[in-house]
Amino acid sequence: MISRAERTLFGEWWWTIDRALLFAVSGLMVLGVVLSLAASPPVAERIGLDLFHFVNRQALFLAPAFLIMIGISFLSPRQVRRLAWIVFAGGMVLLAVTLVHGTEIKGARRWVSFAGIVVQPSEFVKPAFIVLAAWLFAEGSERRDMPGHILSTVLLGSVVGLLILQPDLGQTVLTTAVWGVLFFLAGLPWIWVVGLGGAGAFGLITAYQVLPHVARRIDRFLDPETGDNFQIEKATEAFASGGWFGKGPGEGTVKRIIPDGHTDFIFSVTAEEFGVLFCMVIVSIYAFIVLRGLYHARNTQDGFTRLAIAGLVMLFGLQSAINMAVNLHMIPAKGMTLPFVSYGGSSMFALALGMGMLLALTRKRPRADALAAEIRRHARKSGHAPAGAPA
Repeated sequence: MISRAERTLFGEWWWTIDRALLFAVSGLMVLGVVLSLAASPPVAERIGLDLFHFVNRQALFLAPAFLIMIGISFLSPRQVRRLAWIVFAGGMVLLAVTLVHGTEIKGARRWVSFAGIVVQPSEFVKPAFIVLAAWLFAEGSERRDMPGHILSTVLLGSVVGLLILQPDLGQTVLTTAVWGVLFFLAGLPWIWVVGLGGAGAFGLITAYQVLPHVARRIDRFLDPETGDNFQIEKATEAFASGGWFGKGPGEGTVKRIIPDGHTDFIFSVTAEEFGVLFCMVIVSIYAFIVLRGLYHARNTQDGFTRLAIAGLVMLFGLQSAINMAVNLHMIPAKGMTLPFVSYGGSSMFALALGMGMLLALTRKRPRADALAAEIRRHARKSGHAPAGAPA
């Protein structure tokens, strides 16, 4: 048992971390390996790999991802911001590299390979961009000489431009939506809300008319007779087959013919084998993480920390909701993973990065830190910083 009086680095971390949030995220990470054991063997067998190929790799990703999350959770808000700059810069370089030397899969260049290791840079850019956008919005609200709203818009344009060129409409919509929420939380006037909403609608219409794969997905969603809906049909069939309580571990039959049952459609496999009630438990874990994060954001005084927490949990929650909605055929297919549950190394490590940042930002801070932040905020508004104040 760790005493509250213990002044070691780990002791202080343990008593300041949100342990409920930590346990919820850790539970999802472990659950991902368990559900991979149910969903991935048929896929591995179908493509000629070892039966537990994906399970072993998912378990292999788990330990370093957990260590990344825990290591980042020790950082201060300022260190989180600096880490976001580093990750964002590196991720943007890799995003540009994918356009030239990227691995093409299903008509899109979203992955780059180094010595046999395949990385999806957009997964790492997302949380880093959200933290930087939160900082720019906060600085723009506190400092008259800081055009934070304009700079964040420029950053968004650079990210969206590279994502569209891959093309990756799903990540584009997700990133833009979370950025829009941050803009609103930072005090965006209603006229801007209407303007950005119109720009977003125009962008989607343009994507439908210009990008053939986007048009095909939307057409198939609106009229299933216009194209191949095999995966979606089998995903909804898996839900119906499993019922409330599921067929039991290893007893699923529909899962054996779902091509992406270990990644985009693992939620459907879970429904078939463990039932709709178990899926509702998974949904409640995601909801708890999002609501817990929003609770922290509401009770945080520092502008940057408040916006960054809100942005990270919205990114996490919206991605989860999109994946589950696709599985239930409520929206067109997006090719987006279910956080910590779907198979994928880039997704696992990027989510560990984002959740590590969230845990770091939601830690209880000494009152002196909050007072220093308040002094810096007032100094910036008055146009001069106090002597010795950190930048």
